[in-house]
Amino acid sequence: MFSLLLHPSPAQEDFLTADLWELGAAGISEEDEGIRAFFEASADARRLIDRLAGFRPELRQEADVDWARATRDAWPPLIVGERFYLVAPWSEQAAPPGRVRLEIEPGMACGTGRHPATQLCLEAMERFVRPRSRVVDIGTGSGILARAATLLGVAGVIACDIDPDAVEIARRTPLVAVFTGSADALRGNSADLIVANIDSAALEQLRDDLARVRKPDSVMILSGFPEDELPHGFPSREVLRKDGWACVIC
Repeated sequence: MFSLLLHPSPAQEDFLTADLWELGAAGISEEDEGIRAFFEASADARRLIDRLAGFRPELRQEADVDWARATRDAWPPLIVGERFYLVAPWSEQAAPPGRVRLEIEPGMACGTGRHPATQLCLEAMERFVRPRSRVVDIGTGSGILARAATLLGVAGVIACDIDPDAVEIARRTPLVAVFTGSADALRGNSADLIVANIDSAALEQLRDDLARVRKPDSVMILSGFPEDELPHGFPSREVLRKDGWACVIC
């Protein structure tokens, strides 16, 4: 058994975690210095180091450990905002009073709920999602924001992503229609609320389509970018900030 300590930027953490599971990691944990991935002794350490060279991997030999348990311990429940109790599916802990249990499989696709941008979106959604509203989730990734919308009692959620693998994962979310594609395929004047947790450049490219899809009195929640890289062309009502990341509310 061996481990690799990797040093991603905050924006890379979700993508790297998903990639590590695909590469056969037996367990993954978060540390102050980065993300540590554990592999069975039969794994090709040299190939993994070469594949992950951009994250400055540090190799360490490990004693035998129950890595499934170690992974579970590395993803404890997380309180987000005023309403959400974020847990992995294996957690048996009930949500505290007044909160809803939001389950997400760590590392299955971008969007584990641990990233500040995702948390900002969740905090904004609990303020601006209204019962019976129709929500569109652009760049849904794991489907965490679409799932959160269903827990808030909306009339319907449509989610999309250009990554077919992410779409297959997001389709496991009940009560959500998910397709491979982007905002250009959505019906105009149809969304009471749009949430998009993607980078500034992508949002600027989608600006006209987002304006077409939203209703005149709708709200847009936009995140996925550092606070010094706000997307242009989106007049904001409010900007939320957390750990160097921003969420624009339009």
